[in-house]
Amino acid sequence: MCGIVGYLDDRARGNADAARATLRRMSTCLAHRGPDDEGSWTDDDVGLALGHRRLSILDLSPEGHQPMASVAGRYVTVYNGEVYNWRELRAELERAGHTRWRGHSDTEVLLAGFERWGIRGTLDRANGMFAIAVWDRQSKQLHLCRDRLGEKPLYYGWSRGVFLFGSELKGLRAHPAWDGAIDRGALTAYMRFGYVPAPYTIHAGIRKVPPGSVITLDARAGVRRGEDAVTLATFWSVRDAARRAAS
Repeated sequence: MCGIVGYLDDRARGNADAARATLRRMSTCLAHRGPDDEGSWTDDDVGLALGHRRLSILDLSPEGHQPMASVAGRYVTVYNGEVYNWRELRAELERAGHTRWRGHSDTEVLLAGFERWGIRGTLDRANGMFAIAVWDRQSKQLHLCRDRLGEKPLYYGWSRGVFLFGSELKGLRAHPAWDGAIDRGALTAYMRFGYVPAPYTIHAGIRKVPPGSVITLDARAGVRRGEDAVTLATFWSVRDAARRAAS
């Protein structure tokens, strides 16, 4: 199953030890999602931290450890899910000249795809269920990607000026900047419908990444600007798929 978690806080730049300690608290909350391994990675220049809890399935060796960087080093990712057609994508990448593989995980196939086809081009090709956080070290952008039907959960938002994200809300709650204010509109919806409709959550300022979508945060724009600092792009929709099938 795996679990991902992380945050971006430009006020925490240059303090890797504190970042790793915070990540450990956050990822420990997701230990039930990934009992086999845990890992962390930080970019101290911008205050980014990525954490992962691993359930080993495709590649049981240490070569499947996350966070994982692409061969060229541009992209770093934490990933939850499974790409069903990873073998086909790997073969396509090999035909295009990519031959440097460290193991046999779909994670590194995704990373090689990001290097070759970009984020959108890779997601268009990927058939599976996934929640992906990928950091572009060149553009200083964080991308949060969710599978076409939203099978894998992925939450994001701001709390006291810190951008948080993760597979479960409990991981976000473990960050010391967590506020936890209740979204009264979401509470009203829960009382009326019996659930909190997407993209809202029970907490103010925290949202669900919509299915088939990518949330992008540009670290150069600053992380305390709220939702104005992110862009939302849809890479797949049921409506478009139905139109293509009917044409």
